[in-house]
Amino acid sequence: MPKIKTRRAAAKRFTVTGSGEFKRNKAFKRHILEKKSQKRKRNMRKAAMITSADYKRVAKMLPYA
Repeated sequence: MPKIKTRRAAAKRFTVTGSGEFKRNKAFKRHILEKKSQKRKRNMRKAAMITSADYKRVAKMLPYA
């Protein structure tokens, strides 16, 4: 059985926690920041977990995670 390739794009975006969940960064933090509130921008700094709906897809992209 050959090795399975990891999706490099997914490997750069997700990290695995000790409990096997996937951590991700939040979107909308790159530009057009003037109109966004300080609270909203501050909340975007924190990492978030992926939803259960996406877990299967991400796990398939990262077979050795």
